[in-house]
Amino acid sequence: MSSPHSRLRAEWFPSIPRELMAGAVATFALIPEVIAFSFVAGVDPAVGLFASFVISIVIAFTGGRPAMVSAAAGSVALVAAPLVHAHGLPYLLAAGVLAGAMQILFGLLRLGVLMRFVSTSVRTGFVNALAILIFAAQMPHFIGANTATWAMVALGLAIIYLLPRITTAVPSPLVCIVVVTLAGHWLDLPLKTVADLGHLPDALPTFAWLSVPMSLETLRIIALPAFAIAMVGLLESMMTASVVDDLTDTPSSKNRECSGLGVANVAASFFGGIAGCGMIGQTVSNVRYGGRGRLSTLFAGVFLLILMVLLKPWVSQVPVAALVAIMVMVSASTFDWGSLRTLVRHPRMSSAVMLATVAVTVATDNLAAGVATGVMLSGVFFTFKVARLLHVHAEAVDESGTRVYRVSGQVFFASADMLVDAFDVREIDGAPVHIDVSQAHFWDVTAVAALNKVVERLRKHGSVVEVTGLNQASRDLILRLDAAPE
Repeated sequence: MSSPHSRLRAEWFPSIPRELMAGAVATFALIPEVIAFSFVAGVDPAVGLFASFVISIVIAFTGGRPAMVSAAAGSVALVAAPLVHAHGLPYLLAAGVLAGAMQILFGLLRLGVLMRFVSTSVRTGFVNALAILIFAAQMPHFIGANTATWAMVALGLAIIYLLPRITTAVPSPLVCIVVVTLAGHWLDLPLKTVADLGHLPDALPTFAWLSVPMSLETLRIIALPAFAIAMVGLLESMMTASVVDDLTDTPSSKNRECSGLGVANVAASFFGGIAGCGMIGQTVSNVRYGGRGRLSTLFAGVFLLILMVLLKPWVSQVPVAALVAIMVMVSASTFDWGSLRTLVRHPRMSSAVMLATVAVTVATDNLAAGVATGVMLSGVFFTFKVARLLHVHAEAVDESGTRVYRVSGQVFFASADMLVDAFDVREIDGAPVHIDVSQAHFWDVTAVAALNKVVERLRKHGSVVEVTGLNQASRDLILRLDAAPE
């Protein structure tokens, strides 16, 4: 058994140089998206950047998934935008506090187990949709771009993909940023820079109490947006945590991640930042460049603040082309290319779920809508598949004239009608009936009602009915329901 010291070291400091460099890569990947998402939400870029700094710092300590990067996210921005437009930033901050409280409660109630209902097909669709959305977010930088921009993006991609063949001592995205920035400066190229994306913060975030009336009217205004922010944030964070689990072959505490995200969002709101959640693109970037512990998450937040405040004059001059090259790489590495090959090999229902998740997410630009669609379809297809496993086999009449029926499979709301339809009273014509359910299991009220309906219908037409073989769980369910009042 490992000691607390060794566990702490493994969780925080698996490789300090690699953790710091991976966190730095994640930070550069954060900057363009956070600024863009701030505009989507209708707030100043400083609101998103301050939020990303605070969330990264707090969740490094409170989260349940080491190496995961959380910050101001596009899905939350989409949900928050109507509230900002209707009531302004103060109400958004109040909604962030309430959403964080909901997420803390979600974790304390140990509801992270609900992630088990998200199938592999939905997760694959989620990842692929994220990759498409990340790439699509770079399109505005390409449309109408000059030749210099295209050349610098190509140079950046060449560095990102070719440098690792020579050395992996320094992450190639960092080299991409340095080289493209120096090239653009020395050649005096007409390139759009980070400063052109929006106003960068010039001071540290400060703590401030909410500036909205503490009244039922305020609660009425923020309740539904807060619930939407909480659920979208939890969904995206849980999905991102599962992706990191697969990439690193290590487990995570989903319940702790839920509560940790809630604490981080409450803190971000009190420091003037928008609520956030797990960022799969930046997280994948962090993991692929060696991030495995909490230090990479912590440094991503610290380095973001250093870049935005202390090194603002230099960061402002970084060409957007360098950041676009990094995000194109993140998009390509996020997409599960193997899923294209397995589309024809996997069951058609599973492939349909994956494609539906991608299609809805891309069409609505809403990860929550896509995943909800995938989960719903998975449930419907699974129910349909299990219902088809119910079989009622009618055997020949025995020497006493009794008709024997053997039921096998799962009897529940989706297969109950199949059980009822298998018994034709006209064919039985009042003969004694023996129903053997030793190979069946009754799951719910509908299943019990179906069995009772079969028995009552046969008795009504003169048959003597005997039911045998009920397993203990099915027998207990039937006895409990029979004892219940009408």
